[in-house]
Amino acid sequence: MIETKEEKVHNVFEKISPSYDRMNSLISFHLHSKWRQTTMDFMRVKAGSSALDVCCGTADWTLAMAEAVGVEGSVIGLDFSENMLAVGQEKVVASPYSNITLMHGNAMELPFADNSFEYVTIGFGLRNVPDYMTVLREMYRVLKPGGLLTCLDTSTPTIPGYNQLFFFYFRHMMPLMGRLFAKSYEEYAWLEESTRSFPGMKKLADMFQDAGFDHVRYVPHSGGASATHFGYKKKEQ
Repeated sequence: MIETKEEKVHNVFEKISPSYDRMNSLISFHLHSKWRQTTMDFMRVKAGSSALDVCCGTADWTLAMAEAVGVEGSVIGLDFSENMLAVGQEKVVASPYSNITLMHGNAMELPFADNSFEYVTIGFGLRNVPDYMTVLREMYRVLKPGGLLTCLDTSTPTIPGYNQLFFFYFRHMMPLMGRLFAKSYEEYAWLEESTRSFPGMKKLADMFQDAGFDHVRYVPHSGGASATHFGYKKKEQ
């Protein structure tokens, strides 16, 4: 029986969860933390806000948002991998933040009412969902009018030469590193595939607009190796 994308992604993250944080730092040369911090600087999160971190994984961005919204705010981290959430829960318990709730759930059908959050974030998760537009529309739905969606993910470098080097690294070196350091060659080969098929910066921005977002913009990182997209839910007229 052929696995669906959803089943494949679930199985991948269930297996690599113990080594995910270490491998993420290794593969990105620790740049993923810098990209997220740069993104947070652009967001200027307001204290006391409500936030949802979709595809939260091991909860790194969830924790960063919890610090930003402060004790008067609240953050929900949602992921469909129980094993990734278990790793994230250990971090939450060890953290000083009491304003975090981690939930098991599916980004394709968010279990929240319309207009629930001031902020929605998704970090390195959109490329793994079965249907990008469905998830974008779901995140639009649960945002409050005027609320901000922020998506940080891998992208496609446009610099000649760098583009070829980037995809050589993801196609050949990343699965090899997965085999050497996490005993997970096939799983990291899949992550390369999801990166290669993910829309480029301009196309993803267009998809944000098609999903209804306003004032859409994007910021590339490290020559386009990743990018952050921002979009606001339109205010009620």
